[in-house]
Amino acid sequence: MTTPDAVGRVEAAMVTIRRRQTRRTFAEQAGRADPVQEVLDALEAAGTTPIGVNGVAAALGVDQPRASKLVAAAVTAGLVRREADQADGRRTNLVLTDAGREQLDAVHDHRRRRFATAMTGWTELEQENFAQLLTRFVAALEH
Repeated sequence: MTTPDAVGRVEAAMVTIRRRQTRRTFAEQAGRADPVQEVLDALEAAGTTPIGVNGVAAALGVDQPRASKLVAAAVTAGLVRREADQADGRRTNLVLTDAGREQLDAVHDHRRRRFATAMTGWTELEQENFAQLLTRFVAALEH
């Protein structure tokens, strides 16, 4: 059973994380300030599932015209390319370029360094427990 105090502390912590640790903030801190970072994150999250502009819009929670502008900027920047969908020639899928993958890798490296710094002084067991609990918590939010 959860206690109201614990739930309130989790809520406050999550709000603080959301305010401080946006994707754009991480990209800027990593020296990769780019308004299309969220497009790269959406493509990466899709994994091997083909994704187009509408999929990016859904992943980012924005309307299609906004997603279209972000995708166009990512294409212009050379971070994403458009490919014809082999199953449906009317559709266009988005694919990360090598430059897009390099930017994602740089942002991931920066994020991980920041998280490691935040856990400085934690034992390996504390880090593992935190990772397990946080992962379980995030998974439960999906339901």
